[in-house]
Amino acid sequence: MLKKIRVLVAILVGLLFALLFVDFRGFMPDVFDNLMAETQLLPSILRVMRVGLVASTVLVLLVVLTVLTGRTYCSFLCPLGILQDIFARLGKKFKLNVKLQYRKPLNIIRYVLLVLATLVFVGGSAVLLNLLDPYSIFGRIFSYLVQPVVILANNLLAIVLNHFEIYSIYRVKLPLVHWPVLIWTLGFLAFVAVLSIRRGRLYCNSVCPVGTFLGLISRISIFKVRLADSCTSCGKCAKVCKAECIDSKSKVVDASRCVACFNCLDVCKFDAISFQKGSLKLQRAEVKSVDWSRRDLFKKTLTSSALMTAAYARVKAEPVKSNKGLTPLNRKHHASPPGSEAHGHFNSTCTGCSLCVTACPNNVLQPALWEYGFSGMMQPFMDFNSGLCNYECTVCGDVCPAGAIFKLSVEQKKKTQVGVAKFIKANCVVETHGTDCGACSEHCPTKAVNMIPYKGKLVIPEVDEEICVGCGACEYACPVTPFKAIFVDGHDQHQEAKPPKQKKAEIEIEEDFPF
Repeated sequence: MLKKIRVLVAILVGLLFALLFVDFRGFMPDVFDNLMAETQLLPSILRVMRVGLVASTVLVLLVVLTVLTGRTYCSFLCPLGILQDIFARLGKKFKLNVKLQYRKPLNIIRYVLLVLATLVFVGGSAVLLNLLDPYSIFGRIFSYLVQPVVILANNLLAIVLNHFEIYSIYRVKLPLVHWPVLIWTLGFLAFVAVLSIRRGRLYCNSVCPVGTFLGLISRISIFKVRLADSCTSCGKCAKVCKAECIDSKSKVVDASRCVACFNCLDVCKFDAISFQKGSLKLQRAEVKSVDWSRRDLFKKTLTSSALMTAAYARVKAEPVKSNKGLTPLNRKHHASPPGSEAHGHFNSTCTGCSLCVTACPNNVLQPALWEYGFSGMMQPFMDFNSGLCNYECTVCGDVCPAGAIFKLSVEQKKKTQVGVAKFIKANCVVETHGTDCGACSEHCPTKAVNMIPYKGKLVIPEVDEEICVGCGACEYACPVTPFKAIFVDGHDQHQEAKPPKQKKAEIEIEEDFPF
């Protein structure tokens, strides 16, 4: 029954998380988004650190669950773990799997990665957590690879139905995802798929920092998979163990790697293996499996940390490079989402799960490569070539599970200045072609971009930085390519904009009634 329950719950949770990142029409309410995302361990930890103890309920429940039942989180609640199980099942169907058997743990790799990710995070960057966190990886896979396919299928269906005058399904703009992000996401998907097909949950037990952290707690879990003295050491349980953690010869289960899939319970004909309560003492083989005595671990951790710190400092020191041209865009910073407050806070908190990217109605949020430097890879930045930030939209803060983007009211959002518009007259068509334009002013919600007299009857943009909120409507609307005539220079620390200036409408009254 335990295996059947696990499979049913995993299918339900997997479908809900898939819907979370594929829901391009916004059918599901923000409450659903928050509820699902906050069940994940890393966002819960970051949320508690940034928001305070008021957000600790979910984290406490996850820790209690692990202390009671071991790594059931990895089988029941982790979306990437569920996706790995699907890959493993497909591999079995097409006979691609390697024969599962007990293998020694890769402690050097998993503990070095956990320590390194922690040290880099303490140093102010969440980059390693972003790249390795299972929830964030799943989010990027479904946001950048699966959702576009779903939207394309929706648009094809809409075209067919429109011929029959059925308009309940309509076409949706396909989101723009930069090809380096697609390649990175596709590469990581292939990496995880190959590991799961060939070796079950090897990613969870060798790379994933969440799995390693939960494995440490699972060593003292109350309920564990245990082998009884009546075990005949036939090895059937080891052949179906996705974590390759059952040593049937020694009759010991490595609780730090067991993901509580309960496959072993299903195959034992002698009822010699069970999931039951035991003492809190570590089992003999578990203590041996942690090779803390190796000085290599400490040396490799320090070496890797030094290399990572040096790389981070080198990339961080380089200014943001602008496009080549007669008048390049001198953008000092890319704007971070409203509610993120500052780049330092955002880069050290955001897990890069891409939930805000999926939820953004205007596609202005895009995953970063080098826009924030090395420390902000895969974290969303405001790409005003892809879209603009709606003046009254607060969706990104509403769905963020980690506290990287704080919730803003509509009134707070209207006063949040993420950057200011900069006008380059030499690129403007009014200057270069002597023709009228004004697209930037027409789209500006605060009228921070205003048209003033220039030459003859021509007018040209002028920017009032005090009331500009950096929404990017002007940059998005500017028709000049490849170098915009107006762009948003983001703030490293968000500021408060002054309220828009209200102008009284002047009404001309003719002496005679015009009709």
